[in-house]
Amino acid sequence: MSTHGLAYTGSVGFALWRRSLLELARVRGGLLPTTVAPLIFLLGSLGQFGRLDQLVGFPTTSYIAWLVPLSCLQAAGFAGGATGANLARDIEAGWFDRLLSSPAPRPLLLLGPVMAAMTRCLVPVTVILIAGLVIGPGLTGGLFGLLMLYLAAISFSVVASLWGITLALRARSQQVGPLIQNGVFIAVFLSTAYTPLPFLKGWLAVAAPYNPVTYVLQMGRQATVSGIEPSWAHTWPGLLALAGMILFFGLLALRQLRRVDL
Repeated sequence: MSTHGLAYTGSVGFALWRRSLLELARVRGGLLPTTVAPLIFLLGSLGQFGRLDQLVGFPTTSYIAWLVPLSCLQAAGFAGGATGANLARDIEAGWFDRLLSSPAPRPLLLLGPVMAAMTRCLVPVTVILIAGLVIGPGLTGGLFGLLMLYLAAISFSVVASLWGITLALRARSQQVGPLIQNGVFIAVFLSTAYTPLPFLKGWLAVAAPYNPVTYVLQMGRQATVSGIEPSWAHTWPGLLALAGMILFFGLLALRQLRRVDL
């Protein structure tokens, strides 16, 4: 690609990224749902299941240390899923059709919103992490664990945004919003959301090892769970799972984008 082409690609991507973020300035409290809901789940789960850490073999003596990465991943997923809802709104308003008629490469039309989701998720993830650290024992994984937690959250926001974009392009209606959020819920809860694999029973014990989110959570839990030591062995399965999900949902989103009629 020529220098001019790279400059054009960068300018279009930046403009779409900036437009997506400007919505937060126009809509007061736009980040509240993606922050408050995971916080409520965090505090509610802590009150309901807070003594699970007393089970023999539980990998940490503080149950909130187990929950904080889960809530961070939820927040990132909700922030990413909002990309699909916003795209559905733009489709209904006719704005996206105008973008499709522009000379910009079609994949570039998705890059800006996805980058905005990555940026937007940093706020609720940081708020939840701080709240968890105030209540809980702190960071046991040091800087490496903290970086892995943020990498897991930001990458999961990309997965959720691509999932939301695919559904928005398919339905072309804001009514698809609940389905986007439910997809994030299901992906997270059918994993080691509340207990480690050895403690799961029944069909969930069968499903969780095949759920890639299980390994993303393990990667993020290096930051707070004392029983999961920061290491490559606890990192590469999460990286592989994230790469696979981004590739899968990215291809789905691009396939749906090519099928959009002007």
